[in-house]
Amino acid sequence: MEKYVRALLLALAMLPLTMRAADFDVHRYGAKGDGVKMDTQAIQKAIDACNQAGGGRVVLSDGTFLTGAIHLKSGVELHIDATARLLASPDIKDFPNWPDVKHFINENLPRKNRNACVIFADEADNIAITGRGVIDGNGTYHVRKLDKPKSNRWAYERIYGLEESLPRVVFLAGCKNVLLEDVTMVNQPAGWGYWVHDCDRVTIRGLKIFNDKTYPNNDGIHLNCSRDVTVSDCQIECGDDCIVLRANSRSLKEDKVMERATITNCILSSNACAIRVAWTNDGIIRNCTLSNLEIYDTNLGISIHMPYREGTNDFGREATHIENLDFSNIRMTDIYGYPVYAVMDDERKVMIDAVQDISFTNVSATSARFPYFHGREETPFRRITFSGCTFIKKGSKAASSPGEHISGLIYDNCIFSQIPDDE
Repeated sequence: MEKYVRALLLALAMLPLTMRAADFDVHRYGAKGDGVKMDTQAIQKAIDACNQAGGGRVVLSDGTFLTGAIHLKSGVELHIDATARLLASPDIKDFPNWPDVKHFINENLPRKNRNACVIFADEADNIAITGRGVIDGNGTYHVRKLDKPKSNRWAYERIYGLEESLPRVVFLAGCKNVLLEDVTMVNQPAGWGYWVHDCDRVTIRGLKIFNDKTYPNNDGIHLNCSRDVTVSDCQIECGDDCIVLRANSRSLKEDKVMERATITNCILSSNACAIRVAWTNDGIIRNCTLSNLEIYDTNLGISIHMPYREGTNDFGREATHIENLDFSNIRMTDIYGYPVYAVMDDERKVMIDAVQDISFTNVSATSARFPYFHGREETPFRRITFSGCTFIKKGSKAASSPGEHISGLIYDNCIFSQIPDDE
């Protein structure tokens, strides 16, 4: 009998959270779900009650829930049912800066010190955003069409300017044990979709992000200074970078590492980069694996770029150090620039310690260019290996060199070919 009781207790302990915890239906807290009345307070009441009860699910179902900023708290799973749409308010005033934040120094944040977002979590543990419903950023009300586009990428601009615009849709800072699963994000404004900032043990699975590719800066998933992250089975189409790996600690109280990220089985399309690694004065990015990716209709496939930009506050405070990145089983089609673009800016304000031990295995690309590397004489790219890769360059323009300042560039059983545009 005692063995039976122990076995039963063990089985109950292993049941998923969704089978054990209480559901907090936002309708019971006053939400109308008619897409007209603001449901922010009702949703927040349900989240607060769930948190105070020790955790569970806050459920949105059967309706369109118009909302301003909401605060996700420890133990809460925000479940957006397939019958529900979480619709961001068209009024930018409904997304003020969050006061009294705990985990970061607000004045050092990228995007002009703005921490505003639709869903925010600050040092929350055991949180989730799940369901087959939709997060609608209502971006139509936050941008306007340009008479003359400023570039060949973006035909729209922010209505409110960089300092007042909504910089992110979901912002998670200093959180642990995070699950983001199955939700679809659409009509994102000119800001990042998900920013995972100094978080631990994060699972991102089955997300769909479908945005207008001519909106500026509507990135997909930013992973920054986080550890033990998996991203799998996601579909992302956006105007800016699809998935970003960075280690910008400038807004944190101490320097943190971006490490042990696994990105796999994703479909990506972008007017910028499908995968971007690093930016200006990031710290340590290491031990990351990216595999089984389908990349199409994109400006740059994989970018490892450390640029110099005047007039921006999106930069770190450390010398960038990148090592042990593995890219494998990746197919790229219709790449309008470089399939692999790795460049260190020559401006010495851009601090770089090392970029080394990067491998590309079974990568194929049809693109306008071949892979390109531009390092520095004192800090060249080191030990870059291509194995079993195929690069097809379309167009009659002559192929350029693979770059300069590369120590230990190896091509093993690789194919490089060029075909006219009309083939």
